[in-house]
Amino acid sequence: MQQLRFFLSRVAMGLALASVPLLCAAQASSPQSYPSSPQNGPSTMSASTTDNSGLRSSDKKFVDEAAQGGMAEVELGRLATQKASNDEVKKFGQRMVDDHTKANQQLSQIAGSKGMQLPQDLSSKDKATVDRLSKLSGAEFDKAYMADMVKDHKKDVSAFQHESRSGSDPEIKNFAAQTLPTLQEHLSQAQSIAPNASSGGEAMNNTGSQTSSH
Repeated sequence: MQQLRFFLSRVAMGLALASVPLLCAAQASSPQSYPSSPQNGPSTMSASTTDNSGLRSSDKKFVDEAAQGGMAEVELGRLATQKASNDEVKKFGQRMVDDHTKANQQLSQIAGSKGMQLPQDLSSKDKATVDRLSKLSGAEFDKAYMADMVKDHKKDVSAFQHESRSGSDPEIKNFAAQTLPTLQEHLSQAQSIAPNASSGGEAMNNTGSQTSSH
């Protein structure tokens, strides 16, 4: 009887020892759970193309440049009404003041509705242009001013054409489309006046009947 008990205790001990490796293997093969960490969505992984106003960077760039360019046209137009020696150049300068003031006001309203802050001062490049032209007078001023108007309005027409076709914001795109015909008229008129600007006031006045129809 005593031998039987000894035998059974040996068997139980053997079974217990044999179960240890099996238990370890089972624990090793079971998946471990870890605290879940929040994953970043796609919007946090890619660079944003909009600013705080919700506008795409290309639209905001157009608005900023259009606002600064408009201010420059008004300032240079005022200068032309004061310093130009020819009536056609003076009239062109006054039209720049009138048309670009109107466009600037429209753009300001659009920007305000979107929480945008427009530039309040001329760019350094435009300031340099104003300073350069303010030192000229007579035929010299007429020639330099009209040359700048042709160059500037070529750039303006190109920029407004691009925005009217490719802009993302409907209001800004519509503003570009509505303003474009006026800018094209400005360019056409400037190109008509510019070739004669170096001839002096008298020669320019003789061509007034030709240029006034633009």
